[in-house]
Amino acid sequence: MSKYEPLWKWIAENGKENFKLSYAQIEEILGVPIDHSFLKYKKELIEYGYRVGKISMKEENVTFERV
Repeated sequence: MSKYEPLWKWIAENGKENFKLSYAQIEEILGVPIDHSFLKYKKELIEYGYRVGKISMKEENVTFERV
């Protein structure tokens, strides 16, 4: 189990087609700060029916898309 599994489960239960979460929202769901390892682990999300669309460093948010 990766440290991002609670986030992946939350996203799968959300059920929306496409949506954004701020870094702060992601950290609240996870209970830990988001870090660079997110880039490595984002591949796991496909198992939950979603993928990471866009990561905006400027706006500090991440777009998720149903596959």
